[in-house]
Amino acid sequence: MKFGKRLKQQMQETLPGWRDKFLSYKDLKKLVRLISSLTPMLNGSIRCDKAEAEFVYLLNNEIDKFNAFFMEQEEDFVIRHKELQQRVQRVIDTWGPKGSQPSETDYKEEMAKIRKDIVNFHGEMVLLVNYSNINYTGLAKILKKYDKRTGGLLRLPFIQKVLQQPFYTTDLISKLVKECESTIDAVFPVAEDEKTRGEREAISAAEEGIFRNTVAALFTMQEIRRGSSTYGHHSLPPLNLPESELIHSLQINSLIPIP
Repeated sequence: MKFGKRLKQQMQETLPGWRDKFLSYKDLKKLVRLISSLTPMLNGSIRCDKAEAEFVYLLNNEIDKFNAFFMEQEEDFVIRHKELQQRVQRVIDTWGPKGSQPSETDYKEEMAKIRKDIVNFHGEMVLLVNYSNINYTGLAKILKKYDKRTGGLLRLPFIQKVLQQPFYTTDLISKLVKECESTIDAVFPVAEDEKTRGEREAISAAEEGIFRNTVAALFTMQEIRRGSSTYGHHSLPPLNLPESELIHSLQINSLIPIP
């Protein structure tokens, strides 16, 4: 699949409020075509330098957009992760076997709500990692296209700059994803004889949220990092997201068709 179509698909499969935060790939591609058509006439001229400066200016605006959105989401995720941990502890302290008001019914009911929230929260974080991946890939591709069509040498220095940007650094989010999965494993263990039923319940809950988009994002990240025309020194490294048993099991057992 061509990157433009892949990007459009990802924009459709992400959260509605995120859709205008992705790379304006189509607009940048049109600008590259325009500049390349003028390059033979403008090569070495002041007008050619201005055309390249405009292209770089637009790319920098895109990076600012990525950083602002990514850092806002990252901050929100840190807060929500702490709140979820506190909710779990409050339920244990209140309705758990050793709580102040032990109640198996209340305990299971509240934990079921938290479990669904954690599954959706986990999915949102996976989508943010995918957001970082696909925008980086888009920048690398548009820069490669620019250099190829204009004879410029923007890609290497610009990508070196991108590697230092907040939106590219997903270590904290990946750590939160792993902690989220550890919480699910520790607090919501599924007995073998209840595993199929539990997975079906999780699928049903996730279908109401972002499960489909999360699985699609995981496939996209695997595909992008498997290697592409932009593969090289500055390609994305192998997928560093913790292997999710929850997502893996849902992929196997879900009846939802994932492209």
